[in-house]
Amino acid sequence: MNRVEELNAALLEAGATVATAESLTAGRLAALLTEPPGASKTFRGGFVTYATELKHTVLGVPVSVIETVGVISAECAAAMAAGARERSGATYGLATTGVAGPDEQEGKPVGTVYVGVSGPHGETTAFLGLSGSRAEIQRDTCLFAVDELLGLLRREHRRVR
Repeated sequence: MNRVEELNAALLEAGATVATAESLTAGRLAALLTEPPGASKTFRGGFVTYATELKHTVLGVPVSVIETVGVISAECAAAMAAGARERSGATYGLATTGVAGPDEQEGKPVGTVYVGVSGPHGETTAFLGLSGSRAEIQRDTCLFAVDELLGLLRREHRRVR
């Protein structure tokens, strides 16, 4: 069983669902999460908010976050995850924001990535300093996000293997 299948099984066992909010991964995370058979029981939907203003208008990221720390930040990742969770009715929101390249953004270098998870017990974020091609950064971000949610599920639901 691969990591995505493990995550799907863990969500099923926990009676939980997930929704995504993506920027730099541009829908790849949603596509990855829906690969396993039966994913329709655990995946609620996804939001691809590539444009900065959509992070605010669609996901509810506060303008103050966008203006003070920017969209390439832990605060934005947390707000995106919370927005996806709230707007979809999912148990968990999983968000990706960062710089896949080829150019820096907001003064942050290529490979600067934040992953946010929002769940019943609050929000967490992780920073990734990735390297490689644009496609590799996007892929590695998606795999990290899967691992983050799987780890969280295992901690919150001890019986989940």
